[in-house]
Amino acid sequence: MPPRIHPTAIIEDRVVIGNGSSIWDNVHIRHDAVLGEECIVGEKTYIAYGVRIGNRVKINAFVYICNAVTIEDGVMISAGTIFTNDRFPRATTPDLKKLRPSEPDEHTLPTLVREGATIGAGCVVGNDLSIGRFAMVGMGALVTKSIPDFHLALGQPARSVGYICRCGQLLARFSGEPPDVPKLQCSECGLVLSAKDGLITEIDR
Repeated sequence: MPPRIHPTAIIEDRVVIGNGSSIWDNVHIRHDAVLGEECIVGEKTYIAYGVRIGNRVKINAFVYICNAVTIEDGVMISAGTIFTNDRFPRATTPDLKKLRPSEPDEHTLPTLVREGATIGAGCVVGNDLSIGRFAMVGMGALVTKSIPDFHLALGQPARSVGYICRCGQLLARFSGEPPDVPKLQCSECGLVLSAKDGLITEIDR
């Protein structure tokens, strides 16, 4: 099924949108962006040039995705999330006489959102970091460091406070350093995982 694009959406040249995807009203997708199959892009979302988005990604309304962001398959990005790509941005040259160009340069740093991850509503995501596979970032978080696979991260700045299952069920809650747990079994879907030095291994799917 070809993509469904609302008539008010702005789709620039050389944008690739996969089959079965839906682009809602007043979305703006810049040139050379790529979206996979069966994605949903909510109203008034902005996707910058060159952004790469995988298959079956849900992007809610009012999301800002800047250049140098890559989003893998099965990710959920909730309403009002903002990505950034420059740690020390300036509008002009030091003498204030010339606007800095908007094109990517040595200050443009990447952000990677790994498969299955969820970013809650109203988050701000920094750059030069990754959000791990099936990780979950709670609403309103400020992400300044990478988040490991299967971790739940909350707060400003965001920090790991628990282990989370593929299905979204909380497996364990902790404070301080992530504990070693030989066996974590999800009561919802039955998946068994283990935690060692903060790294999660899937034992049985």
